[in-house]
Amino acid sequence: MPSTILIADDEVKIVKMVAGYLEAAGYRTLSAHDGLQAFSLFRENDPDCIILDINMPGTDGLDVAREIRKTSSAPIIFLSARTDETDRIVGLELGADDYVSKPFSPRELVARVRAVLRRPPLTKADQDHESPLRRGRLVLDPLKRSVNIGGEPRNLTAVQFDILAYLMREPGRVFSRLEVLEAAAGTSFEGYERTIDAHIKNIRKALGDDSGEPRFIGTVRGVGYRFLEQGDEA
Repeated sequence: MPSTILIADDEVKIVKMVAGYLEAAGYRTLSAHDGLQAFSLFRENDPDCIILDINMPGTDGLDVAREIRKTSSAPIIFLSARTDETDRIVGLELGADDYVSKPFSPRELVARVRAVLRRPPLTKADQDHESPLRRGRLVLDPLKRSVNIGGEPRNLTAVQFDILAYLMREPGRVFSRLEVLEAAAGTSFEGYERTIDAHIKNIRKALGDDSGEPRFIGTVRGVGYRFLEQGDEA
């Protein structure tokens, strides 16, 4: 079955254009022109990815994202004519996986949808080596793409999962923001290092980690982040 993409934008032409490109790429699409309609379609259809315009009348894209994140970790891509740094960070802190500024290339948007939906096929060699990562009570399973702490599952978006896995594979090593961004998202994101801060904040929230006294992810001021070794302190 093809993945289902929900597109929500109050500009009808944009919705039709994006839907056309996504359908040509093999996806099934759902269309909404305001926030309430978008959330209704989300509840009824449980789409695999949501493309949300921030500036919709009534219930805007940020409000829709807040509601979606209460029950789902499905990838969210924001569309917006806003280019202000604060708007981008707010969107990512709400749990969005990507942020696309208008005007945009529809082909690039399709590529970003592919990126946030990616589940790389694993070869037999990969499967032999990709055993669960265990750091204390935290367990990350790359094959099942699951995370739990002491047996309690934690919900992470696709990008958040990739970032955590990247850090966990080399505990103690310090990674710059740009290294983490490129490793986890490839070319999906614009070269925007500060977006990593928002994703790390969301990962910490999902893990119940305190940035002041972290158990899992430590901040290295002026550089980036590292996954803490057993007994290590940030």
